[in-house]
Amino acid sequence: MRKKVLILTYYWPPAGGPGVQRWLKFVKYLPEFNIQPIVFVPENANYPIIDKTLSVEVSKDLELVKLPITEPYTFARFFSKGKTNTISRGIINENKKQSLIEKLLLFIRGNFFIPDARVGWVKPATSFLLDYIKNNNIETIITTGPPHSIHLIGLNLKQKLGLKWLADFRDPWTTIGYHKQLKLTKTSQQKHKALEKQVLTKANQIIVTSSVTKQEFQQITHKPIAVITNGYDNETSQVVTMDSKFSLAHIGSFLAKRNPEILWKALSELIKENDDFKTDFQLNLVGFVSENILESIKKYNLINYVNKVGYISHLESIKFQKKSQALLLIEIDSEDTRCIIPGKLFEYMVSNRPIIAIGPKASDVEQIIKNTNTGKFFGYHDFESLKKTILDHYKAYQQGHLKTSPIGLQKYHRKSLTHSLSNLL
Repeated sequence: MRKKVLILTYYWPPAGGPGVQRWLKFVKYLPEFNIQPIVFVPENANYPIIDKTLSVEVSKDLELVKLPITEPYTFARFFSKGKTNTISRGIINENKKQSLIEKLLLFIRGNFFIPDARVGWVKPATSFLLDYIKNNNIETIITTGPPHSIHLIGLNLKQKLGLKWLADFRDPWTTIGYHKQLKLTKTSQQKHKALEKQVLTKANQIIVTSSVTKQEFQQITHKPIAVITNGYDNETSQVVTMDSKFSLAHIGSFLAKRNPEILWKALSELIKENDDFKTDFQLNLVGFVSENILESIKKYNLINYVNKVGYISHLESIKFQKKSQALLLIEIDSEDTRCIIPGKLFEYMVSNRPIIAIGPKASDVEQIIKNTNTGKFFGYHDFESLKKTILDHYKAYQQGHLKTSPIGLQKYHRKSLTHSLSNLL
């Protein structure tokens, strides 16, 4: 008989973006390890990104339990739809002067909705699940955040029922980059810290996506912490024709603080110095792109080389990963982002295209790319080596043998990662 496990998550198809894929894939493979997942989600969630293609991955046999949610973003749209959409996606205008509405929305979001804007769901979800868990003989629950208010539901259930609780952190809580932009009062900061500590000390097991986050949390709790990264899956077989151009592709949200001027400078110089490169180069931008990024690209006279694709489905993004000549992975140059491992990294690694990553030194991403031989990692001051690598890739492209020779990727397959999860359960 399969062990029942109740999974509490906010993001679920038709939600798009990286937040939904981690548990969508775990749920897909858990039955192979004699575990019956039951998924609890909001019935009418206000998802900022929709990707209906992900719905086909949900098994028809999955028990999906839903409860309505009321979200403040719905009401905030009456005042400023555009600003509300970006804030609900965690996109905060940092490089330009913020409008009065932006400042007000951020202050309200940070200080009136702790830990996040979905906190109003905690009480009704707790009440509903107390009866559901008793009636269905469930002994183990998993909560995944952000939004970290989902963990507060788990905290309530743990305190009232004493069941086994695993808390999964896809991102850190109080040290994530945008947390500092929420205009928190000292009292609000203390409340965030207190809630974070409660969750980390009351859960039976903590799961994180990076070793840096594990080290951070070990300063707060003595509870066991397991690192289970995100990963890749066997995507639908697609016949893809490689770009004829020497294309570098960035896939996913390209936010203002990730602006890699070191890259734009290197590309600008290569275009000036090499007529063939000037003819062949193309920059594929797939997903949301900040105006600050586009302005910087214009400053370096690169705008005519840009293929601005915009947001597309996950399946379509896989095509761009496979057909672009090389793939860009950019992270903010900050101590706080050393722990961030974008989910797309693992899909990049199995695309057979070399990765050009720019970010903070001594990060988890740097170590993974090095260990798997899937690309090169650069700090924000490694200009000459970055420029040389791009030129080397271009020469390999001209000769028709630009590719990677990855090693040790199997442990990042979603099924292997689910096996690690099943051992915790």
